[in-house]
Amino acid sequence: MYEPFAELSLLLLIAAAVGALAVRLRQPVLIAYIVVGIAVGPAGLELVKAHDQIDLLAQIGVAVLLFLVGLKLDLPHVRNIGPVALATGLGQLAFTIIIGFVLVLALGRDWLTALYVAVALTFSSTIIIIKLLSDKREMDSLHGRIAIGFLIVQDIAVVLAMMAMSALRSMGDGETSWLLVAGSIGLRVLAAAFLLYVLMRYLLPPLLDLMARSQELLLIFAIAWGTGLAALGEWAGFSKEAGAFLAGFSLASTHFRDAVGARLTGIRDFLLLFFFIDLGAKLDFSTLGAELWPAAVLSLFVLVGNPLIVMAIMGYMGYRKRTGFMAGLTVAQISEFSIIFIAMGISLGHVGSGALGLTTLVGVVTITLSTYMILYSHPLYERLAPWLGGFERRRPFRELAVAKERHDLKEADVIIFGLGRYGGRLALGLKEAGMSVLGVEFDPEVARAMRRQGIAVRYGDGTTSEFLESLPLAQTRWVISTFPDPASNRDLLRSLREHHYGGEIAVVAREESEGLALKQLGVPTILYPMRNAVDYVVAAITDLIGPKEKTP
Repeated sequence: MYEPFAELSLLLLIAAAVGALAVRLRQPVLIAYIVVGIAVGPAGLELVKAHDQIDLLAQIGVAVLLFLVGLKLDLPHVRNIGPVALATGLGQLAFTIIIGFVLVLALGRDWLTALYVAVALTFSSTIIIIKLLSDKREMDSLHGRIAIGFLIVQDIAVVLAMMAMSALRSMGDGETSWLLVAGSIGLRVLAAAFLLYVLMRYLLPPLLDLMARSQELLLIFAIAWGTGLAALGEWAGFSKEAGAFLAGFSLASTHFRDAVGARLTGIRDFLLLFFFIDLGAKLDFSTLGAELWPAAVLSLFVLVGNPLIVMAIMGYMGYRKRTGFMAGLTVAQISEFSIIFIAMGISLGHVGSGALGLTTLVGVVTITLSTYMILYSHPLYERLAPWLGGFERRRPFRELAVAKERHDLKEADVIIFGLGRYGGRLALGLKEAGMSVLGVEFDPEVARAMRRQGIAVRYGDGTTSEFLESLPLAQTRWVISTFPDPASNRDLLRSLREHHYGGEIAVVAREESEGLALKQLGVPTILYPMRNAVDYVVAAITDLIGPKEKTP
């Protein structure tokens, strides 16, 4: 007998098992969910019968996803994206759409399918990139901040693209002009902006104050608000996705944003599981064979072409090739939005199911490979650096400007490599203790900030042997590395040995496994910030309260 509840329970168990394998392989779980959909769909075990229930959950999941994207974009954040992120984001979007459009046309698709697929190729997964950068502790790095900035530009572009494609619904007879479509979009955007202003100014503040008296009620209201405006957006001729985005944006400037976002993240992940299972179950494998060659071409374009576009733009704007390379890798995949965008095109009748199969194949390939590219970005850069000179100006002025601000020390008690949150505070503490401290930092903004606080800073890549030659190592008693990744620490240790450094070396480790690996490399002193902080707090509280007598 057909039991939707039992079917969904079985799907969740299978997804959990395959997801655990994906995590073991250091892959995003959404790849596992697509694989599950394929395995349980018509091409596999044919377990999926509750199509209507799964489709409804998938639609709510997409609405919640777009709601959370809008929730991140408060007005001050949008204003402070920065010229570099804005120029890089818009440049990458423009070049990828133009080149992708020509490629897809050359592969034999019609112009509307080529436009949809080309636009889909421009979007990178904000969720995956932020997760990977966070795992590598590179969120606060220069390339990390720039990448997050142009990912925000992409998120905004997603919504605008969905609105534009929804407006193309009226072009089915081929007689509607682009001018009328643009005018229709403009009028609807103005109407939506006016409605949002009224809601944000007069209705939402008192309503949120009332709802926030109960955390459970606030969560229910957020979901109701997101899905309600999604339905309204579809009725008004935008799309459910655009309506959900605007619902999130309307709450982004309130002080309840973080509370709502934290509670909705788990719900989003749960509901998106059904979107990707539904997607995998609906893939028509009879047409996928013809998409393998086009998918290979487009995957190569995304994996290689997108990073090269970003590197070229950032090189032109005065950044070093290393910064451009690290930021460029974050666009070497397409996102869940790409698949959602094509699915919306199918629902509007603009493209066929072949476009969805092609985009999904490109998504699976690029997300899988780019994950490893980002995880191993540092050794990958070391191998490719000799061939990347064309992506750096002879004078990378944005970063050279910082390098010229040299307030050097001819000798130092301590050289600290990496002046992030821990390294910067350590440098200030040692300076206050009367030691002469020299910092080494690759992020120009961090270097300037530390100089303003009185720390001598050398700007450069501390992992290269050539750069170490310029440091006063012979007069330095301690070298401390706060680099977050093992590859950079290995390179630094190798360079120090090449220069026969005879002083003490200490390296920061965040976890026990990192500390053990560093010990095996011969590091004599390992610093554990979290453990040391906990030990300090325990000692301080014990001193205040006094030790508790043990009962016999």
